[in-house]
Amino acid sequence: MDLKSLIRDIPDFPKPGIVFRDITTLLRDPQGLRYTIDFLAEKCIDAELKADYIVGIESRGFIFGTPLAYKLGLGFIPVRKPRKLPAPVYSVEYELEYGTDCLEIHQDALHPNSRVLIVDDLIATGGTASATAKLIEKIGCELVGFGFIIELRDLEGRKNLPDVPIISLVEY
Repeated sequence: MDLKSLIRDIPDFPKPGIVFRDITTLLRDPQGLRYTIDFLAEKCIDAELKADYIVGIESRGFIFGTPLAYKLGLGFIPVRKPRKLPAPVYSVEYELEYGTDCLEIHQDALHPNSRVLIVDDLIATGGTASATAKLIEKIGCELVGFGFIIELRDLEGRKNLPDVPIISLVEY
């Protein structure tokens, strides 16, 4: 299946010169959504990542991470924006193009030494994924890889990630 044909390009969003890759058109297509989850699961199995948990990054990482965890028979752990989780958290602040942001995970979300696969819809500069990897490290878990639906290759986000397998289904 041609996933690119299901991803809508929106020029000049959120600002002039940017082409936004809109996955809502992929999500509304039942066959496309099923194929995306099945294909990502297949690639994870082929890469022999052997994770114990999927960690999904708020919010679109939840959309793909939860059914992937179900498909692979794994647990799912959310990484959230600040003040969204009720129990004690670990936090990591990271740089954005204009300022900083923060991500959090429950301190008891994972057992130390658990094997974790981080999932999100897109990798651009790698800042969010890298920050999530730091959270996993704080808990004392092993990062086995990353899974993305879309990769924006020109932004070279892979360079900012730890040296683990990186799966992306569609590249621009």
